[in-house]
Amino acid sequence: MKKAVFLDRDGVINEVLSNRVKFVNKPEQLHLLEGVAEGIKLLNNADYLVFVVTNQGGVGLGYMKEGMLRKVHEKMRQDIAKNGGKIDDIIYCPHKPNSGCACRKPEPEMLYTLAEKHEVSLKESYMVGDRDVDILAGKQAGTKTILIGDKEGLADAQFPSLLMAAQWIITQ
Repeated sequence: MKKAVFLDRDGVINEVLSNRVKFVNKPEQLHLLEGVAEGIKLLNNADYLVFVVTNQGGVGLGYMKEGMLRKVHEKMRQDIAKNGGKIDDIIYCPHKPNSGCACRKPEPEMLYTLAEKHEVSLKESYMVGDRDVDILAGKQAGTKTILIGDKEGLADAQFPSLLMAAQWIITQ
C-alpha cells in the first residue's frame, strides 16, 4: 500500500479571502501560497502521492461551471509543476453547502475514493487543511491530520504553511 498526503485547496495551496482575491472562480484568480510547490516537491520526493480534495460549492451555487473549475485545477497543476512538484490526482465536491451529500467534507468520501483508486493506506497518510471540516474528514477516514494557519483546531499537528508541514511529514 502507498502513502499519501491529501491537501485541501483554498487556504492550503492557494490564496483565498486575501487582498488579491476573494474566491477562485477563474484560472487568473489562482495564486499559489508561498512555498507550496516546494512543499509538494518534498512530498513527491519522499514517495508520498499528493492529492487535492476540495469542496467547491460555488459550482452547485452557480458561481462557476465545472469546465471552468477544471481550468483552475489545470493552472494549479501547471504552476506547481513549474517548480518541480506534482499533484497525482484531484477530486472535488461540486454540491451546495448543506446539501447533505456524502462527498462534501467533513464527510470522508473523497479520501476513501482516492485511497481505493490509488491503493493508499489511510493510516499511513495525512490530511492537511485550513479548517476543521478538513480535519474531521481526515480523522473519519483514519489519516493523521495537520492544520495550516494560526487558529486553534482539532488536528494532530499544526503549522503556519504547507512547506513547514511537508518538512515535518518527511521526517516522521
